[in-house]
Amino acid sequence: MGIPLRVPILRTPAEQAEDEAFLRLYGEWAPLTPPQMAAQMEGFARPWWVVGGWAVEAATGYRREHEDLDVSILACDVPAFVEHLRGRWHVWNNAGGVLRPLGERWTDVEDPASQLWLRESAADPWVVDVPLTPDRDGRWTHKFLPGEDAEVDEVTWLGDDGIRYLAPEVVLSYKARLGRPKDDPDLEACLPVLSVAQRDWLRNAVERTAPGHAWLARL
Repeated sequence: MGIPLRVPILRTPAEQAEDEAFLRLYGEWAPLTPPQMAAQMEGFARPWWVVGGWAVEAATGYRREHEDLDVSILACDVPAFVEHLRGRWHVWNNAGGVLRPLGERWTDVEDPASQLWLRESAADPWVVDVPLTPDRDGRWTHKFLPGEDAEVDEVTWLGDDGIRYLAPEVVLSYKARLGRPKDDPDLEACLPVLSVAQRDWLRNAVERTAPGHAWLARL
């Protein structure tokens, strides 16, 4: 039996136009897969984990199209991350749409809630998006839930592939605040695998970050 085809992401015309404008401005993407990223991160001594749609797929088995690969690290580990990838990938900091290369001139980020983008050179596509996780003394924090912190191991899980993924309820809490129709199938895929405690946590998170969200009725 063949591997099932991936479900296409359903985009509204507005979302499609936004995606096309983004690519015209910042350039093309050719994202790595989680195993390919794991190979690049071999030997990195600090925690890293997959977030976004790939984390949903790992938790549920729901195979859909992926626009990119999102992984995260603690903001305090940016210098170690840049050093680990030196000579292989150029690491750029995206802070509010402004890009600057990290390395000799800029060794760290000013905004711990910003992103890192990786590419091999200016002539090559971007391969991974790293939304940083602000930390509190080395503990994970939720960017949009003040006071919410935990050890990384408490909000992530280790897949059979040896890769660490963000817990599905936390992934969905980030997606909910964006209000994108294309994220609705991810919620439906996750609902059967969420425990009562996970549903309760997600409901509370959505109530705090996106009051009145349509997902609350499903939770």
